[in-house]
Amino acid sequence: MILVRRLLLTLSLLFLIIPGLYAEGAQDTQESDQQINDFNLVGYGERGKKSWDLAGKTANIFTDVVKLQDVEGNLYGKEEDVNLLADKGDFNKKDGKIHLEDNVVITTTSGMKLTTDSLDYDRKNQLMTTPDIVNIARENLTAVARGASGDPGLKKVALKEEVRLDIIPATAKDEPLGSKKEKIIITCDGPLEIDYEKNIAEFNKNVKVDRDNSQIYSDKMIVYFIPGEKKAAGTKEDAAAKDTSAGLMTSSIDKIFARGNVKVVRGENTSYSDEAIYNTADSKIILQGRPKLILYSTEEMKNAPLGG
Repeated sequence: MILVRRLLLTLSLLFLIIPGLYAEGAQDTQESDQQINDFNLVGYGERGKKSWDLAGKTANIFTDVVKLQDVEGNLYGKEEDVNLLADKGDFNKKDGKIHLEDNVVITTTSGMKLTTDSLDYDRKNQLMTTPDIVNIARENLTAVARGASGDPGLKKVALKEEVRLDIIPATAKDEPLGSKKEKIIITCDGPLEIDYEKNIAEFNKNVKVDRDNSQIYSDKMIVYFIPGEKKAAGTKEDAAAKDTSAGLMTSSIDKIFARGNVKVVRGENTSYSDEAIYNTADSKIILQGRPKLILYSTEEMKNAPLGG
């Protein structure tokens, strides 16, 4: 009876420290560790609506931290929900921050998936950060880097160092079945800032675009993507469901703007300029600012047209 009273007192103190939370769990016999099985924390926002929850197979409750095993959490937003998974995690009772470790997976209802070894989530500032290798995938776009930060819905993400973005352009509806678009790989020293809502990716330092038999190098590069189309709602359930992917970045590139020490390599030929604009609609590159073209073959130079 004394054990039960002490455990209830511990939980009561926890609720007072964290306003708006609800916790429930089966009692464990190890009083010294204050361990609870099947632990759940729930946070409520405006009008008593659930805004987030966090659960663990087991929880060890300490003065400032709740340590969880087999963690699963959910963030409920107006337009998008986010699911968090990890082997273990810490919940800070004072500031509400969450630290996740080992096999961390973040999935959003718009189809974004982030995997990494550790992640810190600051609920107050709505910010997720990690110093580790991170992989962010959505449809035919995959970004890999060391270190990242972004909002919980992953709509805006900053990738710190050793950045690589793999792009497999989507096949057009009128193209024959089985046709395959060539893969595009963009690397840079970082940072890379991606805005999935504005369909823009901004690369910095030693940027390189590698595709088939051509490469583009520059100090800085902005890639503009074509947004996704809004899906037509078929049933009442479809209409009520959150359509979070409409307007978000697809893997189809609209244009590329490169700036600073631009070098374009096509086969054996190389061109240099201060800036370059590549439009996928006509597959043309416009060189601006002291452009210079170096042709490998002298025969090609004799036959090359002259123009102002």
